[in-house]
Amino acid sequence: MEPKALAMEIAKILDDKKASRLKVLRVHDLTVMADYFVIASGTSSTHVKSLAEEVEFKMKENFGTLPIRTEGFHTKNWFILDYASVIVHVFTPEARDFYDLEHLWADGEDVTPEFDG
Repeated sequence: MEPKALAMEIAKILDDKKASRLKVLRVHDLTVMADYFVIASGTSSTHVKSLAEEVEFKMKENFGTLPIRTEGFHTKNWFILDYASVIVHVFTPEARDFYDLEHLWADGEDVTPEFDG
């Protein structure tokens, strides 16, 4: 799957699961780490965990794709799912404000989709 399509699919999964402050940034020209970051918040550590688990489950179920690496399942305030070309960051509101990835990657291109509903 092309990186942008992958990022948009992940964003849709997060949106369907009621993630808040959803943001997709194209960082291809800024780093070799990934082409896109998908950043989202949950309302609590439980919600954040369920968002990350839902992305992992749906990507495997629908596309046979697993992340090459995951982080945060022990901290429960910042989950990272690394799909090589797309890195997914799911935060509690407090962790998101503290780490402020949007500020760190402010030169990235905002390609956040708008969903109906």
